[in-house]
Amino acid sequence: MSLPTSMKALKYSKPEEYGIVDVPLPKLRDNDVLVKVKACGVCGTDLHIHEGEFIAKFPLIPGHETVGVVAATGPKVKSFKVGDRVVADNSELCEECFYCRRGQPLLCENFNAHGVTMDGGFAEYCAYPVAKVFKIENLSDVDATLLEPASCAAHGLEKIAPKMGSTVLMFGAGPTGLVLAQLLRQNGGCKVVLAAPGGLKMDLAKKLDAADIYIELSRDNPEAQFQQIKDEYKYGFDIVVEATGSAKILEDAINYVRRGGKLVVYGVYSSSARVTWPPSKIFGDEITILGSFSETYMFPAAIDYLDSGKVKVEGIVNKTFKLEQWGEALESIKNKSAIKAAIDGMMMFCSNIRDIPEKSELVMDYLVRDRLLYDEMKE
Repeated sequence: MSLPTSMKALKYSKPEEYGIVDVPLPKLRDNDVLVKVKACGVCGTDLHIHEGEFIAKFPLIPGHETVGVVAATGPKVKSFKVGDRVVADNSELCEECFYCRRGQPLLCENFNAHGVTMDGGFAEYCAYPVAKVFKIENLSDVDATLLEPASCAAHGLEKIAPKMGSTVLMFGAGPTGLVLAQLLRQNGGCKVVLAAPGGLKMDLAKKLDAADIYIELSRDNPEAQFQQIKDEYKYGFDIVVEATGSAKILEDAINYVRRGGKLVVYGVYSSSARVTWPPSKIFGDEITILGSFSETYMFPAAIDYLDSGKVKVEGIVNKTFKLEQWGEALESIKNKSAIKAAIDGMMMFCSNIRDIPEKSELVMDYLVRDRLLYDEMKE
């Protein structure tokens, strides 16, 4: 198979400044696999990266949920062949630092992630270590982009370690939350209560049978429903998962935790977010507060659950875009019209510049930065 020497990629020079550019094809190390990208997921983390938050390093080709086919392998790779359908784990660890040596690789002091701190999958090709590439069979390319968030959910499940018969309250019905809710139901959670605003996400949660009980929160004034939960479950819940990324909801979430229970900080929050909890409550009620950040070594478990259909994901990706529609994809995450979005296929350019949606603010930002495109659109 003849490979090009260059490829198209979405590249950021710094936060909020990006364009589609020609870059050299990734160079393969001995144990690398070159993946021709077929789809790559878009999520709230990408919006944080766009805004310069999270742990992003620039310049950067984002994209941390990559699915594709093997295009080439390094000379020491024996377990893959060209054409294999694969998904890639975005993390790369140093295996030498204090935490790696203690068996805590997710806390690696030199933690790198494709699409976050190093170039990722919003390109025609991306190279990954062979240990981070996994074969898939049944999932579509688009649905397989959910394997990365599902791996994070599997890590969350391990951190939570629910006992048989646990009661669970989850705030939020986003993609990874919907997967985690299903995993909890299948691994000890005898009653999962899902609380989220009514609409697309909650409708899908019911369709996926993600929970046992659904509480639709008012978008304007959910306080009455919050109080209803406290009244109906006066002893609280063994496990409370905050999966919205809202500091306000997280701060109140501790009030739903049963004495001796666990509060799971699972959403992605702004670096400026702050919460205030009374230490006396944590101390007196013996509440355990857990953080669940990302994942390492959880892709095999996620593939087992999703590729077999035990965890249902059909319909979670409800919007797909081409790469030149990146601004529109980000906007769909920002305005919550997408439950989950994906870049589907890496055909880079529309046949006519006017095919790009003109009303997307983020797309307009991109066009303004590229003078030639902007001038052409004005004509």
